[in-house]
Amino acid sequence: MTRIYLVRHAEAEGNLYRIVQGQGNSNLTDRGWRQVAALEKRFADIHIDAVYTSDLYRTCATASAVYKPKGLAPIRRKDLREIYVGDWESRTWGEIARRWSEQMEYFSHRPDLWHIEGAESPMAVLERIKAAVTSIAAENEGKTIAIFSHGYAIRLLLALLQGYPPERMGESPTGQNTAVSLLEVDNGTMTLLFRDDVTHLQTPEYLAGDKVRRKPGPLEPGLWFQPPAGNEAAALAAECGVSLQEGLHTLVGWSRETPVGVVQLGPDAGTIALACILPEYRNKGFGGQLIGQAVQWTRESGGETLFAAAPAEDNSIRQFLQDYGFHPAGADKHLFIKDIRFLPEFLSE
Repeated sequence: MTRIYLVRHAEAEGNLYRIVQGQGNSNLTDRGWRQVAALEKRFADIHIDAVYTSDLYRTCATASAVYKPKGLAPIRRKDLREIYVGDWESRTWGEIARRWSEQMEYFSHRPDLWHIEGAESPMAVLERIKAAVTSIAAENEGKTIAIFSHGYAIRLLLALLQGYPPERMGESPTGQNTAVSLLEVDNGTMTLLFRDDVTHLQTPEYLAGDKVRRKPGPLEPGLWFQPPAGNEAAALAAECGVSLQEGLHTLVGWSRETPVGVVQLGPDAGTIALACILPEYRNKGFGGQLIGQAVQWTRESGGETLFAAAPAEDNSIRQFLQDYGFHPAGADKHLFIKDIRFLPEFLSE
């Protein structure tokens, strides 16, 4: 018999910024790294013989919570990856909800009906992840191992183990980031002992540092973005009490059919010149999605750091930037910096 701890990756940029991750690489957020630390404490007294992980960055980084303290070498496997979602890759969930509303409903609630050109089918993902876990169990007979994978893939496997037929697999929940499930595999038969446990994220120590909280309602699915038409961006900025700069990369963020914010980037890669959300739409998680657009644009432009300025007297802006991973840039009290580089040790060749 093999015991398998099946673990979802920690919070990554796509989770926070509401951008589809699929099989693309996504960095861990500050919260994600705190989840990694909590996961390390959870497994401190649990014997683990081997650690397997999807070869994507966010799972490799999360798996370090177990393999590093225990002196193990991670075994990376492509067949533990998340579902490949074709044309949805790297788009915002807000755009997907607007352009593919029926398919988004299927993706969440009827995976057996979901289809996007060029994407994996959920049933193919289920067969892939089931075959991977079965083969890993056979290689580790009599041992206890940890496998790090992804939310959608894990959700489908656990639904199968709980007896859901394909048309009802959408009723199976998606575990939170770093959710832990425990399986036993005996002579090829897989049994689920418990699923999606996150007690390691409910300690006072962890909760005390959870400043950027998930907001109800408008956070799901989030914003979609497009360049401004006419003077709509200038009007949005004026409602926020700021002015646009000429000649910069400008995007307007929309919640369904309502413009709610604007972000300007440049002139140099990695510079946020302006970011604002209309007052009535603040405290809903939308501001962080502007940061997400800046991260994407900066990486595509070859940048590794983000810069943003905040008035020394405006504590709310300064706190917002620090909550989203920015830090004061040296002696300049107005300038904040955010490192968006990937750590090479977690990147697959």
